[in-house]
Amino acid sequence: MSLGPTWPYPTKSTIRMGAAPGPRSSFAGVSMDVALFDYELPPELIAQEPVEPRDASRLMVIDRRRGTWEHRRFRDLPEYLRPEDVLVANDSRVMPARLIGRRLPSGGRAELLLLRRLDDALDAPWEVLARPARRLQPGTRLSFGQGELEAEVLGDGPAEGSKVVRFSYQGVWEEVLDRLGQMPLPPYIKAPLRDRERYQTVYARAAGSAAAPTAGLHFTPRLLEELQARGQEVAFVTLHVGLGTFRPVQVDRVEEHRMHAEWFSLSPEVAARLNRARSQGGRVVAVGTTTARTLESLADESGVVHPGSGWTDIFIYPGRPVRGLDALITNFHLPKSTLLMLISAFAGRELMLAAYQEAVRQRYRFFSFGDAMLIL
Repeated sequence: MSLGPTWPYPTKSTIRMGAAPGPRSSFAGVSMDVALFDYELPPELIAQEPVEPRDASRLMVIDRRRGTWEHRRFRDLPEYLRPEDVLVANDSRVMPARLIGRRLPSGGRAELLLLRRLDDALDAPWEVLARPARRLQPGTRLSFGQGELEAEVLGDGPAEGSKVVRFSYQGVWEEVLDRLGQMPLPPYIKAPLRDRERYQTVYARAAGSAAAPTAGLHFTPRLLEELQARGQEVAFVTLHVGLGTFRPVQVDRVEEHRMHAEWFSLSPEVAARLNRARSQGGRVVAVGTTTARTLESLADESGVVHPGSGWTDIFIYPGRPVRGLDALITNFHLPKSTLLMLISAFAGRELMLAAYQEAVRQRYRFFSFGDAMLIL
């Protein structure tokens, strides 16, 4: 089944900063067929709307050492955490990154998906995905809304399939984008989003993502307060999610796939908290695959996590040791996706596919607005 985004997200080379170890995107001697990560999913199990309240979603708790699972609700999560553990979540906030407008002077439809501003200046051009791409040649002008936002296509982007555009507008960029932009929901979600905040985590604060770090959508303020009352530490990292996290793998061999790069940041204070917790017998519990990718980008061979920021294109699949986390909260992922490969690296492919078969039998809800699993 093909459920990936309708636009392929371009790849780019990794730019690394800070004290991070070098890239570990390939592993000698590992060769796997992508088909090993396929499974059958009835389309009606693809969640179209989030549940209310957020923590009423179901939670499959998996013991990866025993190879067993049990069925709970997400609100039961505190029962599985110890006071010495640290819960680590991604605080990135989703931009209303989808802009629908018209070409000038023809009036033909044009659509942009914002990927990243090419430097820190407010008037810097943006790298975008655009359609119809073949009609958006250099010099093409676009208009959005009632003309309060315009853009000029400057040329092809730094990565395959992308474009570079420069925007012109009056006022504050964030306010203009909030007014005219739409949330970039995955294409398998057909139902309209009634409240755009439901595609944000309750702790989102660092704007920059083109897709939600969906494992965090299950947390409520009340659940976070309960964790705090139990003495549970919660720490935050940032990884700005690109839609390429969810794009289909388009090669036959796993090791031939190349990840897009995403910007991340982990502070010295958080790194120290994580390393201290593990040295004292606690566990690092990652909320989501984006958090896991951040930790693994900064963990050395002994599992010590170093602070740093920059771009990571780390690709985690079976055959690569997972060193920076001890437990993982995650949603149910698309067949043959890099996210299914990541959790298979953490817990074993056979166990994960068996758990997915059980989730289908138990009618769990899948993907972005779906249910969750806790892998211990």
